Amino acid sequence: MKSTQYSKKVLDHFQNPRNVGTLEGKNVAIGKVGNPVCGDLMEFYIKVKDDKIEDIKFKTFGCGSAIATASMITELAKGKTIEQALKITRQDVADELDGLPPIKMHCSNLAADALKDAIKNYKEKQKPEIQPVGHKAGQREIIGEKEFLNRGVYHQADDISQFKDKRVIVVDKGDSSIELAIELTQHTLRVIFATSLKEISANSDLKTKIKQSNVKILYESEILEIKGLKTAEKVIIHDLNEDEEYELFMDAVVILL
Repeated sequence: MKSTQYSKKVLDHFQNPRNVGTLEGKNVAIGKVGNPVCGDLMEFYIKVKDDKIEDIKFKTFGCGSAIATASMITELAKGKTIEQALKITRQDVADELDGLPPIKMHCSNLAADALKDAIKNYKEKQKPEIQPVGHKAGQREIIGEKEFLNRGVYHQADDISQFKDKRVIVVDKGDSSIELAIELTQHTLRVIFATSLKEISANSDLKTKIKQSNVKILYESEILEIKGLKTAEKVIIHDLNEDEEYELFMDAVVILL
């Protein structure tokens, strides 16, 4: 790294980098970026408190400019709100270092991207988790559930022969609903099991049984509304994975209590 090519600030931050290291804790997020062309890799760690970057650390595998730009951007971001930190640009970094050779400007871009990735990951961690349907105490009632109770909507299924040859949707309410869905296949081949989970939550034996049965499983699916005239005829389903809604015609919906 020739001193004639770099400013004193670049050399200072390269030789004496600030905020090197890692952070841990529930309010810590990590950003990782890499440049496959030059081989530089960066990891940024931010600790956020009251919407401000209370602490920030970095690790990098790269050239002197990569180290200097990463060091400088930690100085610029520390103490700022996450929204203010998001506005830090590659040019801001280069200006604070009194300039970078054009061929090294990608390093400042990499440092800015690593910070933004850490902030993005922090924001993702703050989003409330989607609670599984049927496993949350006090789960809100499906629209139309009361209206069509015993007219296509059932809270119990003592006599499953009533569902013979019908299109039946069983809402995931745990093991009992899984067992019911499997049992229903003895009377109809049109059984759908709707769960908001990515995978069936049950013991391995029960999971194997439902997967080997004729039950069609709708993963990451939530019933929003039940519609019909005199009886329930169709449901509105929210696909949690794609965040889309669609209609599904049915004869019965079983929501065990």
